[in-house]
Amino acid sequence: MNQERSKASVNAYLILEKDGMVLLGLRKNTGYQDGMYSLVAGHVEDNESATTGMCREAHEEIGIEINPLDLKIVLTMHRKSNRNNIDLFMTCTSWKNEIINNEPHKCDSLAFFSYDNIPENTTPYIVKALSDIQKGITYSEINWEKVECTET
Repeated sequence: MNQERSKASVNAYLILEKDGMVLLGLRKNTGYQDGMYSLVAGHVEDNESATTGMCREAHEEIGIEINPLDLKIVLTMHRKSNRNNIDLFMTCTSWKNEIINNEPHKCDSLAFFSYDNIPENTTPYIVKALSDIQKGITYSEINWEKVECTET
């Protein structure tokens, strides 16, 4: 059986922390998960590295400038939705400029939340990602049928 190679969507997410709390934005008017909290994030574009894409999205969404060398991938999530997603969750401890809501037409508000007080209306896979990161898990899968690997 010939199987087609994956055309996975690569997505970058920013875990931005301050005083032990994580920044979340309340989505609106996007057509996806509106009314739910999520991280600063975006699709990595063709001919763009994941860290460059994350820096671009951070600047577009919250006005900060990040050096790509200051980003550290803390979780890779392989997630099945209506498409095949490779989600890269990155932390950053240093940035320039104040955090502002640069996209009020897509983001109702930005706020820092304690990891033990994440809002109930947070996108479920984001809740899982934050939990995995807190547990030191570096790779997870969501919505895939579990198949055991077999020896040949």
